[in-house]
Amino acid sequence: MSNQDNQSRWQSTMMNNYGTPQLTLTRGEGAVVTDADGNRYLDLVTGIAVNALGHAHPAIVAAVTEQVATLGHTSNLYINEPALTLAERLLELSGVAGGKVLFCNSGAEAVETAFKLTRRTGRTKVIATDGGFHGRTMGALSLTGQPGKRTPFEPLVPGVRHIRYGDVAALEAEIDDETAAFVVEPVQGENGVVVPPHDYLRAARELTSRHGALLVVDEVQTGIGRLGSWFAFQQAGITPDVFTLAKGLGGGLPLGACVAVGETASLFEPGQHGTTFGGNPVCCAAALAVLDTIETEGLLEQVSTVGKELRDGIERLEHPLVLGVRGRGLLLAVLLREAVSAKVAAAAQRAGFLTNPVQPDVLRLAPPLVFSREQAAEFLAALPGVLDATTEKG
Repeated sequence: MSNQDNQSRWQSTMMNNYGTPQLTLTRGEGAVVTDADGNRYLDLVTGIAVNALGHAHPAIVAAVTEQVATLGHTSNLYINEPALTLAERLLELSGVAGGKVLFCNSGAEAVETAFKLTRRTGRTKVIATDGGFHGRTMGALSLTGQPGKRTPFEPLVPGVRHIRYGDVAALEAEIDDETAAFVVEPVQGENGVVVPPHDYLRAARELTSRHGALLVVDEVQTGIGRLGSWFAFQQAGITPDVFTLAKGLGGGLPLGACVAVGETASLFEPGQHGTTFGGNPVCCAAALAVLDTIETEGLLEQVSTVGKELRDGIERLEHPLVLGVRGRGLLLAVLLREAVSAKVAAAAQRAGFLTNPVQPDVLRLAPPLVFSREQAAEFLAALPGVLDATTEKG
């Protein structure tokens, strides 16, 4: 069936939570996808930064195939080897001592886990940031600092205070000895790839430690190599008390993780939290393939190199519609002088490139970590025409 046929089927059967998608993607290989009408696209969205190795990477296909043919699901009632090995690898890569992992299914669930963990401190006040996005479940939504997403579902979980992102003085004014935690993204991806000042996470670490509060770093979007390091907090030179992971971790399979450090790792007692599918062996096998491939193919270096070339190339265009570029690694935002990101994304799609109009005047680029220099050059060569087409169509 065509893209148009499937839009009709979607409208008849699916809840209207995101609006009706235009495309039905039918196949993918690396950073290239094909739709139901046979059109080819370079994928600079990757399922919202999820497909870390692109589509149908042989390592993930092999790992998942072998695992599902061996042991597909165990629940939390039994141990499975891929989950154990993955927990050990994550702790090793993070470099934290005495850490422990709780697996779940998504970023929102990882944040929910972290939020519940803060309650075990005996305190209930939690600080989060304006513009932050931590998920759409009720707890994660309570931490999310975007009124448009929160208001229809209020009242939310009480005790959450929002402060300006990147503002150390605002955190210093709000945090006190009753604060359970400060929850923060290293880069606000959903808010338009907003990067805080260089010393922000370091200051947050110092202030939370001074007041006995937990520092919870939401690495759902930035973790697993997207910024050119395994985790964003490593670039800041700090160790949080808790960090959350999802998106790229499973390489396209649903997997999240909440990692706690030191005494925080032992706050949960048996029966206080659970998840039936968390730590599913097939998803964990996929995640191990992701980590192995990032290491063996040198993808952290590739992310930094290609990300810089992509960023520099966009800036060198000096197109009148482009105000600038921000972000790190392969999480970038093209800042536009007008609120036309949806039109730019539509023009890019017509030209064969999938992008994300994450804010009215911001276009988010989150290609897979395997995105090559040649593919970046292909996008850069087409971008002036895409921007011109947007301007012409007014």
